[in-house]
Amino acid sequence: MSGNHTEEPARLWGARFRSPPDPALMALSRSPTHHHRLIPYDITSSMAHARELERAGLLTAEECSTITVSLQGILADHAAGRIAPTEADEDIHTFVERVMTERLGPLGGKLRAGRSRNDQAANDLRLYLRDQARKLSALILDLQAALAAQAEAHLGTIAPGFTHLQPAQPILFAHQLLAHGQAFARDVARLQDWDRRFARSPLGAAALAGSAIAMHPELAAKELGYDLPTENSIDAVGNRDHVAEFLFAIAMHGVHLSRLSEEIVLWSSRQFKWIELDDAFATGSSIMPQKKNPDIAELTRGRSARLIGDLASMLVALKGLPLAYNRDMIEDKAAAFDAIDGLTLVLPAMTGLVRTMKVYVDTLLKQSTEGFTLATEVADWLSRRGVPFANAHEITGALVRLCEERGIGLEDVSAADLALVDPRLDISIKAALTPQAAVAARQGYGGTAPERVKEQLGRLRKLGAEQKTWCETYAGPRF
Repeated sequence: MSGNHTEEPARLWGARFRSPPDPALMALSRSPTHHHRLIPYDITSSMAHARELERAGLLTAEECSTITVSLQGILADHAAGRIAPTEADEDIHTFVERVMTERLGPLGGKLRAGRSRNDQAANDLRLYLRDQARKLSALILDLQAALAAQAEAHLGTIAPGFTHLQPAQPILFAHQLLAHGQAFARDVARLQDWDRRFARSPLGAAALAGSAIAMHPELAAKELGYDLPTENSIDAVGNRDHVAEFLFAIAMHGVHLSRLSEEIVLWSSRQFKWIELDDAFATGSSIMPQKKNPDIAELTRGRSARLIGDLASMLVALKGLPLAYNRDMIEDKAAAFDAIDGLTLVLPAMTGLVRTMKVYVDTLLKQSTEGFTLATEVADWLSRRGVPFANAHEITGALVRLCEERGIGLEDVSAADLALVDPRLDISIKAALTPQAAVAARQGYGGTAPERVKEQLGRLRKLGAEQKTWCETYAGPRF
């Protein structure tokens, strides 16, 4: 029996079992290779736990130092590709303990005291997500900076604004670009808010009841860049709302990316011809030589569906679980990794696309008044002269109808046309019937007037710089 026992793979459990696990069970239970990205976080957390065991008197100062040095060596060897988990390792925790025991003998087994894979797993992923929140935010801010640069170049470029995908009113093209930039700023702010809420360490929760050995989790929490330990040990290992909320923030950003992508697809079409994509950020057709396809935007739009699916899968996995830990929770990593990997691919490509796209200024200006987009100027002009807006709306509608019948634009109407529609309309209204005048009139905070858009751009860049600093000043482990 003892001979057979030594030949079995190392496991962190099984002493009370009379037979080894079936290979089918192990195949299902074994962590997939994409979990290996958490190894650096697990090792760093193990160093903090070693110091906790020293404080508890389970390790001498010399033993703690020996274990810490060994863990540093494992971290370096894994990063260099010299060691990696094998199929015999059930998970990354098993891998780290196996290697440490191989190198230190029985001393390596001491590190397991006072903790559980339950709080280890919760902690590793939380550390990883806090790190990734900053890395993804930096990529989002790069895309936002590309939008801001294009906006600065087009502070005088007038374009048609749309509602219901119908021409509505003239706007600055910069204003349209910055609308996307504002959404991205909120996406980063959501990740910042998420990080503040979940800057609490699960270490010390052990399996669910807390540890009888690791009595100062607040110290380990500080070492790992957290603010505090979690308030409730059951909640620490039994919740994954930090994963679900992270995935919501990512999915929301995916939706914002998809909306920008959809507009880029439209803008680059021959029907719009607002922009031309740089050759380096477009693809062609295998059968139609003339094609230049906005594949980056389309792939980004498609990837947003995956991001929404990752959120949905996490919520469904959690919805029926009793407290505390259940193995269903392993789905947290699959969802989080898929979302992070997808965005990490998408964002640099979208940034390059936006940074290099060429804008057809004359086309935008020409289209800015098509579809009677200056109609609101007529109604506003009448309102400023005391006409109730309900009446002004009716008068403007009649003027538009007249223009449609005659095949002219509002800017082409004559004094006779105006008088025919309503005697309160006179030729002085023509000064308001230019896209430049329409844009300049929107002087309120957040409006499309050039001065307001320039101010908006300045504020957005200031906020972006503050958010960039947050990305760069993380006190926790980064790899």
